[in-house]
Amino acid sequence: MRLDDLRGSSNIENQRGMGGGGGGGGLGGLLPLLFMGRGLGLGGVILLVILAFAFGINPFGGGSGTPRQPVGQQVGQQTSPETAAADQFVARVLETTETTWSKIFAAEGQDYPEPTLVLYDGFGQSGCGAAQAATGPFYCPADRKVYLDTSFFDELSRRFGAPGDFAAAYVIAHEVGHHIQTVTGVADQVRSAQAKAGEREANALQVRMELQADCYAGLWGRDNAQRLEPGDIEEAMRAAESIGDDTLQRQSQGRVVPDSFTHGSSEQRMRWFMAGYQQGSVAACDTFNARTL
Repeated sequence: MRLDDLRGSSNIENQRGMGGGGGGGGLGGLLPLLFMGRGLGLGGVILLVILAFAFGINPFGGGSGTPRQPVGQQVGQQTSPETAAADQFVARVLETTETTWSKIFAAEGQDYPEPTLVLYDGFGQSGCGAAQAATGPFYCPADRKVYLDTSFFDELSRRFGAPGDFAAAYVIAHEVGHHIQTVTGVADQVRSAQAKAGEREANALQVRMELQADCYAGLWGRDNAQRLEPGDIEEAMRAAESIGDDTLQRQSQGRVVPDSFTHGSSEQRMRWFMAGYQQGSVAACDTFNARTL
């Protein structure tokens, strides 16, 4: 993906160097996410713990954090060239999402409320509880921020077999998709419906929400088609396939339990990304009224 002409978004915060983790720590700190946009469900919590130990990270750790630092200022350490490059990449990708969604909102006579992206290393603190690398990137609707440990990009490449800059960019665009759902009120409607539903129905609603975010990522890709390079879409497809619920469950527990899906199957995630990419419209991403996913 060609991003060299961009300066990068200024909506970045840095929590690197916080040490032992954010307030609340561990799985306990993650539990608010069940009710604030992630909607993992019991099956998702079990999968999260399995993945945490698979990655060699203790999901029950804790500790206290230090104040947030601006990008480029580490606590007690110098920024390595690799970290600086990753930060610049993230900031540039975030800028492209801001440009895309600002145009879409402006077409409706509205201003786009840009989210903040928080970088952390291993442990951080969000408005939804502790941020931990084991969870992967996530969006917190309580503070309207995206949380990202850039080491996830290495995991995406090495452990999940989905290398490439556009695969990483797709992940960021997906989380920004959850921000769109929050500012448009979709997320609140889903959480309200989930509160009245059983676990199976709540999971099904969360799948539709996640697939819509995938579709929004595809829409963003379409709007930035002039920046794409050969193989970029294939990178996104590999990423979507590698983090489908069925693929992750098969790898972690040797069997697939569709009723516990919270993000959609690999095939569904790829298909909805492509729906957004091929049609390039918000209307194409109405997963909630789709008869089939």
